[in-house]
Amino acid sequence: MAQGYTHEPAYETGHLKVGSVHEIYYEQYGKKDGLPVIFLHGGPGGNTSPGNAKYFNPAVYRVVLMDQRGAGKSRPRNELRENTTQHLCDDIEALREHLGIAKWHMVFGGSWGSTLALYYTQKHADCVGSMSEIRFKGEHDQPVPAEFFPMEWERFLSHLSEDERRGDPMEAYYRRITSSDPAVRDPAAREWNPWGMSISALRQDPADFAKLDDEEWCLTHALFESHYLFKHSGWMEDGYLLRPENMAKIGDVAGAIVQGRYDLLCTPKTAWEVSKKWPKAELHWVDDAGHSAGEPGTTAKLVEACDSLAKI
Repeated sequence: MAQGYTHEPAYETGHLKVGSVHEIYYEQYGKKDGLPVIFLHGGPGGNTSPGNAKYFNPAVYRVVLMDQRGAGKSRPRNELRENTTQHLCDDIEALREHLGIAKWHMVFGGSWGSTLALYYTQKHADCVGSMSEIRFKGEHDQPVPAEFFPMEWERFLSHLSEDERRGDPMEAYYRRITSSDPAVRDPAAREWNPWGMSISALRQDPADFAKLDDEEWCLTHALFESHYLFKHSGWMEDGYLLRPENMAKIGDVAGAIVQGRYDLLCTPKTAWEVSKKWPKAELHWVDDAGHSAGEPGTTAKLVEACDSLAKI
């Protein structure tokens, strides 16, 4: 099953009211009484799709896909109020209780989703049996990928004024993306996304860039990525998740870390640091992959890891 499992259409879809503003969208696939796993998408500002269930054997797993606040089919779209990492963590708990799940067999996250998965598990270790695909967002204020993709980085900066480039480019983009003027906001949102997409895979699939023609996708992805990662640093102090007292909370949780060797967005160094502090996690290197979970070697290893964790 190197390219993943095939699932029947979702057997349930719905919205769950959370807080005073938001309704999160979810879908369920696979075996209704199977091992419950929740898939946490990346971005922030990404969304789930039926293909995200491919990592999990439908004869074994009950697969829950959740669109995070303000993204995908969750409502309202692009809403920043009541939208922090802690709110997303609370949503995972609310959905678990709503679906009558006593304990997640696995919390599965990719890219930003891996950070959220680790944050949630540290907060609710008694509700998680295992974790898979832990790959962190790296430091963006010193963009090492720009050394490898200078043309793409210069294009990213070229949308800004000379003064904005000399200052804080990420803050400048954030001001534009959150502008109430569509003539300012929409072009900035569209120019934000090609940079990350250009460095996300070792071998790029040109079809992936078709998303750039979807103005709504561009805005959502740019809005939440800039809001969460650059403006607010995930609402966490630097090194928070790797503090000994926090890693100790998941000491009994089994895990699998799948890391592309040439990942420029979520660096291999971070995966290595996590593995050293998480004794029950097995680190898998994928030597022919970058950041994207859709790269063949990464997909195959993720399927293998989920098959293995199903036996716990």
